[in-house]
Amino acid sequence: MLAKINHGNALIVGASQGIGLGFVRALLQKDNFNHIFATYRNQSTAGELLTLQKQYGDRLECLQVDVTDESQIVAGVKQIQEFVKQLHLVIYCVGVLHEDNLAPEKSLRQIKPENLIYSFQVNSIGAVLLAKHLMPLFKKSERSIFASISAKVGSIGDNHLGGWYGYRASKAALNMFIKTTAIEYSRRCPKTIVVALHPGTTDTRLSKPFQKNVPPGKLFPVEHTVNLLLKVIADLEMKDSGEFFAWDGSQLPW
Repeated sequence: MLAKINHGNALIVGASQGIGLGFVRALLQKDNFNHIFATYRNQSTAGELLTLQKQYGDRLECLQVDVTDESQIVAGVKQIQEFVKQLHLVIYCVGVLHEDNLAPEKSLRQIKPENLIYSFQVNSIGAVLLAKHLMPLFKKSERSIFASISAKVGSIGDNHLGGWYGYRASKAALNMFIKTTAIEYSRRCPKTIVVALHPGTTDTRLSKPFQKNVPPGKLFPVEHTVNLLLKVIADLEMKDSGEFFAWDGSQLPW
């Protein structure tokens, strides 16, 4: 799929760190993408991304967008429309598992409504709002892909351990949003493939507190994860829209 894109345009949402930043770096090395748009929430944590913008100012445009605020998503999409008429690749990389006052719940006793709401806002609602407002940039004759980074722990069928209530539930909600968006896009944007992707455990800030429990060889460097996911994306066909794929191309249960 990526090899078929000539003079394409891409959007990476949540590109200041981790996998999102890795995607930006990788796409900048591909000469078939003319314009790459990348969003970040806080300027204070987007130093590497903004440095890349200085290096690749003719191809990379950085936008400050908080995905929990729909008005900022709308403004970001309008900025993109000032540059291009179509997007060929969009990857939603925003995700939260832990922050100062947020940690994965090991039991029902640890559940806090405000943390659940925040997890849903970041991990799932932001993605479906993006799909809502990007529709004009997908209603084209050329093929395109809307992918969202999900997680295997968001699979209801694969949940054998329990715990991590907010993260699991918000990723499960993301998966449902992706599946439902794929159905609507099949009518409104029939050339767009919509998928959820599981990246495996990657060496990022999100996974840092839990890396000691990862089996040898199963903690991926960011560059490795990005290359694996780009291979999955490149192999996608229209029949794959609405599905959930792991980093190795295998299909995961919802």
